[in-house]
Amino acid sequence: MRRVGNPTGIARGAVFAAALAVAGAWTGARAEGALDCLSEQGHRDNDRRISGCTELIEQGGLAGEDLSVALATRALAYSLKGLYGQAVTDYDHAISLNPDFAVALNNRAWAYFRWGRAPRGLPDVERSLALNPTSPHSFDTRAHIRQSIRQPDAALADYWQAIRYGGEQMIRLYQCGLAEHGLYKGKVDGQVRPELSEALEQCVRKSDCDPLPADEQCRAATS
Repeated sequence: MRRVGNPTGIARGAVFAAALAVAGAWTGARAEGALDCLSEQGHRDNDRRISGCTELIEQGGLAGEDLSVALATRALAYSLKGLYGQAVTDYDHAISLNPDFAVALNNRAWAYFRWGRAPRGLPDVERSLALNPTSPHSFDTRAHIRQSIRQPDAALADYWQAIRYGGEQMIRLYQCGLAEHGLYKGKVDGQVRPELSEALEQCVRKSDCDPLPADEQCRAATS
């Protein structure tokens, strides 16, 4: 089973915390919708998250950065379901409200990549990295985009930057994903090994190779 989203982050950044204080001020159905949208409860169920975020957005009362967070959170859920057009629409709105929203910029780039429109995501991820130059998720996104547009050396450099800033968790993810492709034979232990370097070198030159794992059990073991 290939992934429909991205296993490394927010997913690809924490968008929830900024708006939880808003949710805490509400009661009843609206508070429940806020929790479904913005808390870890919604994170485990994309349909529930979409429903909760939609309730918040359509009821009104949110503006500026709070509305931007709700839109970006719903966009992420759409993206993880493979509904990339709807995701990009929400990201567009979220970023129009908060142009320096680094997580949303990176996640829109990832949605474009997954949608088969990788070059359109490159300006977004470049902007995201300008705003947050130590984000392993953004380096990983740019690496995937560069690999897809046949820039293997640049992609490899970005994967190593993702490792630099993502540490053991990112290394484990790549070890696990590369093992799925039969390229990595070493331990999945979060340690940089010669086998990992060799596997990444091979992977970036293959159009169908993704160093991130697709298998759910593999992802769980590395988190």
